[in-house]
Amino acid sequence: MQLQVARIGKPHGIRGEVTVQVLTDAPADRFVPGTEFVVEPASVGPLTVDSARWNKDILLLGFDGIETRNQAETLRGAKLFIETEELDEDDDEGWYEHELVGLEARVGSRVVGKVSGLHTLPVQDLLVVETPDGKEILIPFVEQIVPEVNIDEGFVLVTPPEGLFEVNADDADAEDRGETPGPEDRA
Repeated sequence: MQLQVARIGKPHGIRGEVTVQVLTDAPADRFVPGTEFVVEPASVGPLTVDSARWNKDILLLGFDGIETRNQAETLRGAKLFIETEELDEDDDEGWYEHELVGLEARVGSRVVGKVSGLHTLPVQDLLVVETPDGKEILIPFVEQIVPEVNIDEGFVLVTPPEGLFEVNADDADAEDRGETPGPEDRA
């Protein structure tokens, strides 16, 4: 089984390093020189870690054979996976993005969209739900708001606080018009 552990961001500097969005609880164990990753898209991989270092809160990786900024730019957006024999069956604490993407988002029995991503943040994670009209709604991925994730039946149950979908929709509409939504737009 493959497990996604990172997404490559922009190049850093001129020597082929890239920033990465870390999607694992154990970056010190996963990103050591010599580690080989399966990459999506496959055309840019596999990649083997040559160097790993932290710059403030951002992990910077260098890969074997990637020595220039232009080469690093070709990796932008690639997803890094590791091969795992089995996942810890006792780990009911979280979900991986690849397990959630594509699931229907339901409020009660009504389908309100599809999960299109997961933003992992220090305080709490956010589910990205794309509505049928193409808008993105960010939903706090906490048990009170997303009480059920049913992989087998292909859905997440959402119990949004009043106005969650409207606030997100108003912000998206304002951004489409080139405006910055202010507090008065949320009243």
